[in-house]
Amino acid sequence: MEPTTLSTDRLVLRPFVPSDEDEVYAAAQDADIQRWTLVPSPYEREHAHAFVNEIVPNGWSEGTAFPFAVRLAADGTLVASVGVHVHGAESHEIGYWAVKEHRGRGYMAEAVLAVARWAFTELGVARLEWRAEVGNTGSRAVAEKAGFRVEGVMRAGIEQRGTARDCWVGALLPSDLGLPSRIPYLPVADGTPTVSGRP
Repeated sequence: MEPTTLSTDRLVLRPFVPSDEDEVYAAAQDADIQRWTLVPSPYEREHAHAFVNEIVPNGWSEGTAFPFAVRLAADGTLVASVGVHVHGAESHEIGYWAVKEHRGRGYMAEAVLAVARWAFTELGVARLEWRAEVGNTGSRAVAEKAGFRVEGVMRAGIEQRGTARDCWVGALLPSDLGLPSRIPYLPVADGTPTVSGRP
C-alpha cells in the first residue's frame, strides 16, 4: 500500500516519518499511554526511533499496519496517533492514542472516523474491530463517539507485557457510516439465530 494522506475539517493525517521521532518519544512518556496501550514501558528513545524508521514504513510496505500521525495541519502539532492493524485477511483492528495536552477536544474521534472511512473504501475492510482493556474508559468513549458498537467482553483478549487481560471489544461496519461493503452482510433478524429460515 502506498502511503497516503487524509484530512478532516481540523486535522491532517499522514504516515509517521523520521522527523516525528521527538514528538512520538515525548508523547509516549505519558503514564496513561504506557498503562493502556501496547507501547513499551518504560518508553525509551530507541523505541521512538524504531517506530518511525522501521515499524511504520515496514507496516505500510508489507500491508500489515497503517499508522497515521494526526496533526492540526500538515506541519502542525502532533495531537494523536491512529492506525489499522491487519491480523489476517478478515481481521482488522484500529488502535489509537492521543497526546495528553490535546485530549478532550474531539480530535481523536474525528481522526478515527477518517481512518475508518479510508479502511472501508480503500482497503476493503468489512469489519473494523476495536479492543481496549476493561477500564479504559477514555478509549471506549472515543470508540462510541465514532460509532463503534461495543459487543461485549473478551476474556484474556489482550496481552500486555506478558499478562493476558480482559478487554472490551466493539466493531464498526461500512453500513454504520452509510458506505457499501465489499461483501454482503446478513445480520441476525431480531437477535434470534435461524435455521433453514425458521427460528
